[in-house]
Amino acid sequence: MRLLVTGASGLLGLNLSLVAARQGQAVTGLVHSRSLQDVPFEVRQVNLLETVQALAAIEASQPEAIIHCAAIASINAAEQQPELTWELNAEVPGRLAESAKAWGVPFMHISSDAVYDGQTGDYRETDYTDPLSVYARSKLAGEQAVQAANPDAIIARTVFYGWSLSGKRSLAEFFFNKLMAGEPLKGFTDTVFCPLYVEDLAETLLEMISKQLTGVYNVVAPEHLSKFDFGVRIAQRFGFNPDLITPVRAEDENRLAPRSLNLSLNTDKLQAALGHALPSVDEGLERFYDRWTEGYPQTLQAYQA
Repeated sequence: MRLLVTGASGLLGLNLSLVAARQGQAVTGLVHSRSLQDVPFEVRQVNLLETVQALAAIEASQPEAIIHCAAIASINAAEQQPELTWELNAEVPGRLAESAKAWGVPFMHISSDAVYDGQTGDYRETDYTDPLSVYARSKLAGEQAVQAANPDAIIARTVFYGWSLSGKRSLAEFFFNKLMAGEPLKGFTDTVFCPLYVEDLAETLLEMISKQLTGVYNVVAPEHLSKFDFGVRIAQRFGFNPDLITPVRAEDENRLAPRSLNLSLNTDKLQAALGHALPSVDEGLERFYDRWTEGYPQTLQAYQA
């Protein structure tokens, strides 16, 4: 399959492109400001905000499937750049989805667990969405634009972690870097989520495309835990000191943008569609650890141009 991935230098985009290439797929990865070198797939530098040129570049690669990962993914950056965030996260997905439909190409849009308000938890795909921040509102608007333009698209609401190009992109890397250095840090006890290891996520997304799924899916680990507990599990797996992590409440912290607290998501719909369970948090952390022992973080960082 000829696969096109936007945001190919990001945490998900890079790992997804590498997983797909290992599976033998012909991958074209679109990047914008951060280029890549010596990766096992084709790289094209494209500004998705320049619509005509971007669509021409995508069409020229003749993709048989498109996975749209590019986004303003930082909640704080989104608050500081609301107009750019809205254009990239809310408007661009609709344009890409419309073009994919015209080309007859399957389209997958990567969304976020943050579209839910975090008041109740155990969210199903049909539950009411009430995003709290600029980032979250832009991601929901992106979903809506995709659905309006291309009803057969796949929308993946997800939250993930793993090794990245810079070594500083995911919550797991934050915990790892601080713990490795023996530095004290905080972990939120009242913020619950379902983190999925990024290569597990990549394999799941590719399987969803191969099964020709359509519609909205929660694509997360099938269990939830607090961010404090997540940090403790990382410390324990890597042999770091978990006492370096101080339990605190997110509600007591002064933060730039509001966050949803209980983002436990129900994955029954996706597991039924795939016919198997999704990887657990501990399975993902084991893989995260194994990749560290193999030198994978250094391999990724060598791809920086």
